[in-house]
Amino acid sequence: QLQLVESGGGLVQPGGSLTLSCAASGGSLDRYALAWFRQVPGKEREAIACINNHDGSKYKIESVKDRFAISRDNAKKTMYLQMDDLKPEDAAVYYCGARRSRVVFCLTERDYLHWGQGIQVAVSS
Repeated sequence: QLQLVESGGGLVQPGGSLTLSCAASGGSLDRYALAWFRQVPGKEREAIACINNHDGSKYKIESVKDRFAISRDNAKKTMYLQMDDLKPEDAAVYYCGARRSRVVFCLTERDYLHWGQGIQVAVSS
């Protein structure tokens, strides 16, 4: 019943910024832990940041921890990913995911039940 839709992707120059949004419909987000994943051809879908609902705790992988910020607004039924100082290696299709159980670290693709369609982020000069 829960549907997720990403928005805010596009093409940005190295060092630039983008803000991704993940909007939910068909239900509220207050029962879910949420995560941002990214995937490039030939590689597995990689969790990069996640956020719990019960206490707002957040986790990020080392390569983005000083550049990306994850947040959520349950009233707006939206999760965000603020990406600063983007690098070419950040280029990927970005997905938002949701799961009913809390997260410690962000786990893997198989641990999330609900997914958006994905949105392209390109980083190029």
